[in-house]
Amino acid sequence: MASSITKSNIKESFGHLLAVLSGQRFLQKQGLGNEVPFFICPFDAEASVDVERLQRQLVNRLEQMGVRVLEINLYDLSIEILKNRGIWEQVLEMENSVSKDQLKELLQGVLDPEAHLVPAIAAKLADNDFDVLFLAGVGEVFPYIRSHNVLNNLQSTAKEQPTVLFFPGAYTHSLETGASLDLFSRLQDDKYYRAFNIFHCEA
Repeated sequence: MASSITKSNIKESFGHLLAVLSGQRFLQKQGLGNEVPFFICPFDAEASVDVERLQRQLVNRLEQMGVRVLEINLYDLSIEILKNRGIWEQVLEMENSVSKDQLKELLQGVLDPEAHLVPAIAAKLADNDFDVLFLAGVGEVFPYIRSHNVLNNLQSTAKEQPTVLFFPGAYTHSLETGASLDLFSRLQDDKYYRAFNIFHCEA
């Protein structure tokens, strides 16, 4: 089994994901050795459209099998937070008049994972009954939200049910550098080692 989704292995990836995510071993968090139940589902960025379709199909099939999925798209959630705080229009207006760095700084503050983003995710977790959490939209919120920051801050919040982060890039492990989330398989600065590659999990 490949360790990420590519355009050429969509069907095979879907079969593996469905088998793992619907299995009792996964749902009951067995074999994790006290680690948080975080799983990375890496995919090639050019397969993004196929992966969105695959996610929808997975959710439908899992629901039919009695496995409830809560989906949170980080991009949609970011917009929701900006609107709730009454600054969405202001951000849109600023986009044309300030530098990219200034905009990034503003968004990083307003969408800070610890202060704002993770509490918003926690509220959704509390409002829903679910068996698995899907997190998506990672590529869309770069660079103002980094996935390793979200995962680090989620550790205390989302440990009851398994979380699957759909990640456009590679999740690599090496003895020298530890594990890193390489967004778009290019940016290698996000160190995160407490998650499992879903393609290395047995059904």
